[in-house]
Amino acid sequence: MSDNVEIIIDNYSEAVKTNTEVKDKKFVPTIESLLKRKPIQMPQEIYNASGIKVFGKRIKSLIYTTDLAIIKNNNADGVIAVYPFTPQIAINQAIIELSSTPVFVGVGGGTTTGQRSIDIALNAELTGAYGVVLNAPTKNELIFEMKERLDIPIIITIVSEKEDFESRINAGASIFNVSGGANTAKIVRQIREKHPNFPIIATGGPTPESISETIKAGANTITYTPPAVGDIFSEMMEEYRYRIINNLENKNK
Repeated sequence: MSDNVEIIIDNYSEAVKTNTEVKDKKFVPTIESLLKRKPIQMPQEIYNASGIKVFGKRIKSLIYTTDLAIIKNNNADGVIAVYPFTPQIAINQAIIELSSTPVFVGVGGGTTTGQRSIDIALNAELTGAYGVVLNAPTKNELIFEMKERLDIPIIITIVSEKEDFESRINAGASIFNVSGGANTAKIVRQIREKHPNFPIIATGGPTPESISETIKAGANTITYTPPAVGDIFSEMMEEYRYRIINNLENKNK
């Protein structure tokens, strides 16, 4: 081999195969403040994932939300903004402009499809999205046509182990987004057996154990669903009531 040929080594391919990553044991100084701290923290188990490097940014965690308040108050590496309605440019633009981390937006593929999906996807790219997410019913023809127009990753949602993974890849999908409920880890494992290095995003589930299982199965990036704003607010109000009642009782003593 010629000396002037550059050899590029994938630093994380081995991590994908062994389902783990060597930890950096160096001390990391942490700077926080009362007002700028992120109330919604990603589960620590997610940091065992290898991550996916997109345009130079390594992404291990994606928060699954379209709530602008939550998007501004979490420590995830990025946002996956998929919602069960017709994709709207105004919604995508608002999320992309507000977020300080990479955003992957839904552009349809089911009810909304064809040229409309392509137009929404192109607008998302020009607005600053790091990738677009297509729903599970998306036809391969749409993936192919969209790939011809876009310069950002196309992420196709996988919901079943019976999916034809090869045809999705051949059509132009850059990343799989596995969302198979209780079968998610099983689906990830099946994909990983056939495609050791293909990028996989997957839902982690509600517990540390389910997150770890999904990572061990071969997921590179984990999507995390945060608590609802109403639930967070209820906890905060409960704390406020407790403090106020305590203060009043102490004053009356």
